[in-house]
Amino acid sequence: MAKDRAQRDDYTTPLRRLFTGIVVVCLLGIFLVWRIDSPRVERFRAQVVDAVVPSMEWAMVPVTAAVNLVRDFQSYQRLSEQNRELRSELRRMRAWKEAALQLEQENARLLDLNNVRLDPRLTYITGVVMADSGSPFRQSVLLNVGARDGIVDGWAAMDGIGLVGRISGVGPDTSRVILLTDASSAIPAAIQPSGQKALIAGDNTPSPAVEFLENRELVRPGDRVVTSGDGGVFPAGLLIGQIAADPSGRLRVRLSADFERLEFLRVLRYQSPEPIRDPGRLVGPTRPGALVTSDEEGADG
Repeated sequence: MAKDRAQRDDYTTPLRRLFTGIVVVCLLGIFLVWRIDSPRVERFRAQVVDAVVPSMEWAMVPVTAAVNLVRDFQSYQRLSEQNRELRSELRRMRAWKEAALQLEQENARLLDLNNVRLDPRLTYITGVVMADSGSPFRQSVLLNVGARDGIVDGWAAMDGIGLVGRISGVGPDTSRVILLTDASSAIPAAIQPSGQKALIAGDNTPSPAVEFLENRELVRPGDRVVTSGDGGVFPAGLLIGQIAADPSGRLRVRLSADFERLEFLRVLRYQSPEPIRDPGRLVGPTRPGALVTSDEEGADG
């Protein structure tokens, strides 16, 4: 047994040395071939690369599969996060829906209990914005409705969400709307929930200024601004926007109407109520002989 083992060791050592020498010679040959700068050698290298590299695609299959697996996992993780966010938003929207339905029902009950009589004269007509004559000095738009449609100067124009301006100039087939941002625009307004009265004055900027405010301490950014109805020009309660403060601290109104995309405007047909001229015997009936004219006093004198 010891003799057989010795014989195997005698054959193994020379074979190892021979194999190592062959590998070294091959590596030196490959190194020299790759270092030789010759067109023939270059073509040989290209042929070797073309023959060897395509056959190595099988080695990249596991790597490519692993990369795709990682990407799919990351995509699934993002989809899972988006799904959780959408479910959370859906729960919040359902809560808002329930709150809106409750408020609508409560509003209907209050209107019924108070026997509120809505103004049937407050109707509207919709016109298409034909042209925008906005400029640094005047901001207005032109509508395709005019005197033939019953349009009257001073009527309010809205974009379906908020107040846009008022009619200023009516032709047979067209009318001009002065926007709230125009320097000549001044709208009496009320600020909710404090009930403060103010004047919304345009100054050719996207956010009109709040002027003549009664008590500034009661007004906060985000408060709702609506028309007050003072002056009998606009009906009360039309949405204008929300209170905001500029960097200098001056209060302005962030308008609810989208002035960047004015395509259709709703002109409200509104007739201001006639002023009450007759006192209606509020003081009481006049007794005979209670009032003596100045002529009668002069005659008695």
